[in-house]
Formats: sequence, C-alpha cells, structure tokens
Amino acid sequence: MSFSERPLLIVIVGPTGSGKTALSIRLAQHYDAPIISTDARQIFRGMAIGTAQPTAEELAAATHYFIASHDIHEQYTCGRYEQEALAKLEELFAAGHRTVVAVGGAGLYVKALCEGIDDIPQASEELREQLSQRLRERGVEDLFAELERLDPTYAAEVDRHNPARVQRALEVCLASGRTFSEFRTGEKRTRNFDIIKIGTEMDRAELYDRIDRRVDMMMAEGLEAEARALYPFRHLNSLQTVGYKEMFDYFDGLCSRDEAVELIKRNSRRYAKRQLTWFRRDEQVIWHDPRDVEGVITCIEQAKRDLPQRD
Repeated sequence: MSFSERPLLIVIVGPTGSGKTALSIRLAQHYDAPIISTDARQIFRGMAIGTAQPTAEELAAATHYFIASHDIHEQYTCGRYEQEALAKLEELFAAGHRTVVAVGGAGLYVKALCEGIDDIPQASEELREQLSQRLRERGVEDLFAELERLDPTYAAEVDRHNPARVQRALEVCLASGRTFSEFRTGEKRTRNFDIIKIGTEMDRAELYDRIDRRVDMMMAEGLEAEARALYPFRHLNSLQTVGYKEMFDYFDGLCSRDEAVELIKRNSRRYAKRQLTWFRRDEQVIWHDPRDVEGVITCIEQAKRDLPQRD
C-alpha cells in the first residue's frame, strides 16, 4: 500500500482563540470527515463555556468525538486518550472514512495521537489522593519544591504553575523510586495512517485581541454561573484550568469580579504564548491563516502530493 492510499488524519493545532474550531468544521465539510477533539478540557461535561466547546450549531455541522464525553471526576490521562482516540480512528477508517480531522490546542494530546507518549507507570489511588490533599492545602509550590529535589531535570522544563503536570511527575517519582525523566524515552510509534498538520497563524496583537473579546463573550454567555455550579468540585484536576481557577478565587473573596475577568484574559494570553512555543517546535506543522480556508485546502492537497510513497 502506498502512503497516498492510506487514510489521512488532518491535525489542526494552534493557540487558544485562533480560529481552530471554525477551520476544522469547514475542512470536515469539505472532506466529508468527522472531527476528533485533541483538547484536554473540552472532553469534560459541564464545562462548555469555560473551555469554548463547539456550539450546538457547530456540533450539528459536523460529527464530533471527545467533546463533553467524560465526567469531570474521571482521572483522565494522555495515555488513556491515546488508546481511546486511536480506537475511534480505527473505527472511523474501518467504516469507510478516508479522512478524519483532529483539532485542539493540547500539545500532549496531539503528540499522543500522532506519535504516542511514553509508557509511564500509574500511581496508586492512595498516593494520588495524598498529593491532591497537599495540593489543596499547601498549593502547587509545595509539590514543585519536592519535584525539584527528586527530579531537577524535569522540574527545569515543566510549567511549575500547572498543578496537574507537577503532581503527575511527583506521583511517578514517589511510586517508582525513579525520576519522571527516566521514563520519557521520546520514541515515536508508527501509525497506519498519514498525518498532515496545519497550524493556525495570525498577528500576535490580533490574537490577543481575539482572546480578550472571547473572554468577554464567555462572561456574557454565563461563565460565572457555570463556574458556580462547578465550585463544589474545584479541587478536581479537570478544573485546574484558566477560566475556572480565577472565578473560584473571586468566589473565595481573593479578588473582585472585574479582577477575575482581567486575570482570565491575562492567563489565556500567557497560555496562548506557551502553546505557540510548543507547536513552533514541530517542523511538520504548516502554518496558515485559518480564515483563508481555500488556502488551507490548497496546502493540504500539496502536502498530500508530497507524502512519501511506499510499495
């Protein structure tokens, strides 16, 4: 079988607020393709506004998977996502779809889907709960300090303000007696489908303005009420994310409502910057303005012609 005869996964990546969802739907309609989300938070139910899940109209425009598909109480990992997403891809390709669109800004989920992630051991529920309690009582700085002592290599590169990543690495260190870094081999797994990656690119100032306006729209659509409904579960890993953390601080009296909104905007812009840094390292990504759909399709068709052949 030549590569050109293999099924195709079009992967749309880029920073938050850059138009990935709109582009994915246009491409799904053009290629008669279903959409698989690679967003680490849109996968959870009850978080539609804060995670900018596709609207009902957008969901009706194309078949979506891994949107509001899991409960916020689930301990959902990249490894589990890799297994479930690959199984869904196999099912879709077997059903006759020659093309599937994947879209999202979670770099690790994209990596898991396209090349696999390292086989890292799981911690016991008891250890996980112990660390979760420490996180709630003392904050992420306490966990990071221990991670820095046990695995300075990973501590130097992880986002120290991301509690889920810090806790996960510390769990592995304590459960295995080895560093988290030792398990990260970086070996890529082969896939039986072709992959073309498209990055959503636009002027930085314009992107930041879009992010600010989207936060205002979220507030108008009811983000505060959504966050209040989730407030009793604020300790869950699924809710340690921009948009909810700031609202929870507002509910706790740590800042005003206006300050919370400004913090959401600032932290969303910072997250977008980190996403850009991550995806810019991937030389396979073809960057293009997401609003130029015809131009993106032209890029995809050229990339399909450039795929290497295999007898």
